[in-house]
Amino acid sequence: MTMPDTHLSYAAEPPQKKSPARYLPLVARILMGLLFFVFGLNGFLNFIPPPKVMPEGALAFFIALVKTGYMIPLIKGTEVAVGALLLSNRFVPLALVLIAPNIVNIILFHAFLEPAGLPIAGFALVLELFLVWSYRKAYGPMFAARVTPA
Repeated sequence: MTMPDTHLSYAAEPPQKKSPARYLPLVARILMGLLFFVFGLNGFLNFIPPPKVMPEGALAFFIALVKTGYMIPLIKGTEVAVGALLLSNRFVPLALVLIAPNIVNIILFHAFLEPAGLPIAGFALVLELFLVWSYRKAYGPMFAARVTPA
């Protein structure tokens, strides 16, 4: 004769209420992925018309980037790759690290040279910071003071 397990509860537990906030990282990741994928592709395909009037400093900066011959393809290629990684949910922490310098440049460009684009730049920064916070556990090893090579 066996004793019944007294540590198990057979009573039905009420279902846990799940917060809609659990979808925020997904929504932020998709929005940021679309933002960079679309604007990155635009750098190659030019399907969004450029502004009719650009401040002198912003125009000079953009012309200098174009004249290098490699900066615009590098920047836009990075944006497309990061956008694709974010949309496919692959290597998200890496994608966020790769795009961070670009976001800093976007913020500074709009803060100093073209203030009209600052709201979208700020939106990209908010998405970046929120996603970095959401994936913060993945960044722990990057902050190790000493690491032994494998």
